[in-house]
Amino acid sequence: MAGSTVGRRAFLTAALAGAASVACSSGGEGFFPRQALSGRPAPLDAPAAGLRGFPAQVAAHSVVEDHLLVGYCGAPGSPALGRMTGDLQEASAQLRELIGTYPRTRPVVPVVELIATTVNPTPGPDGMYRSRANDNTIQRYLDAARALDGQLLLNIQPGRADFLPEVKAFERWLTEPDVGVALDPEWAVEPGVVPGEEFGVTTGAELDGVAAYLASLVARHRLPEKIMVYHQVAVTVVRDIAGLKRHNGVAVINVVDGIGSAEAKKATWDQVMKRRPPHVKAGFKLFYQEDTRGGQPLMTPEQVVGLQPEPVYVVYE
Repeated sequence: MAGSTVGRRAFLTAALAGAASVACSSGGEGFFPRQALSGRPAPLDAPAAGLRGFPAQVAAHSVVEDHLLVGYCGAPGSPALGRMTGDLQEASAQLRELIGTYPRTRPVVPVVELIATTVNPTPGPDGMYRSRANDNTIQRYLDAARALDGQLLLNIQPGRADFLPEVKAFERWLTEPDVGVALDPEWAVEPGVVPGEEFGVTTGAELDGVAAYLASLVARHRLPEKIMVYHQVAVTVVRDIAGLKRHNGVAVINVVDGIGSAEAKKATWDQVMKRRPPHVKAGFKLFYQEDTRGGQPLMTPEQVVGLQPEPVYVVYE
């Protein structure tokens, strides 16, 4: 697995280095050339509409209980960061087609994961090596999620900033009933470290601070359950996970971002799942490019839902 994580580090470092001359603006529109997706698959039948973007059966109780979430991640003009970019209608149609390949053992909730705080190769005015998506961008992605009757997750790559202030910066959006967060500690680097040079790190206590804040929003605004994802490319990027406690109104999902062949990804999965707190749900990430280098096949939906514990959220980049 070491080779896989080093490969991912090299890939992401190269992406950051190549982006230096076209770094994100304060609007957070991404570093990579804009590339519209092509092809428009036939859409699936949409689930019954519920509360502000929720399927009706999800709005009634838990966001994740007895459901499978399947999503695309991305950011405007950044195809290297995921397929949810360019023409969001076309990307959404592709997500619907993907969802149609999953076994119908549980109702599926579509997810749009927008990289809302984007790590940058340069420090910026405040030295934090990150920029934030503007309100127009977030609204477009929320509109796309609602057109799917799904959920929007705001992905946070904090650079040298802390997670909680970055999450709070989007409070306007987090008071919406169908908007949650996805935290990416791989990009949470220490002072003096340039993102991409080495993996970042977070702690259970820092994650708990975000969960407590989301719980307070749920209680104050009488919101449905919030999703809080934390991504984990390797065991080392999350320390002292026991500090992450259960909070009413917050569904926490640990998404394993292991890279490479099915065997390599399962090895990372097993390592991370051994440390997952009992109240945290399991999630899994697949990479269209990095997982298939050398001609390796991408894991199938049947292989993914066959993992133990069974994932409640599967996201594709």
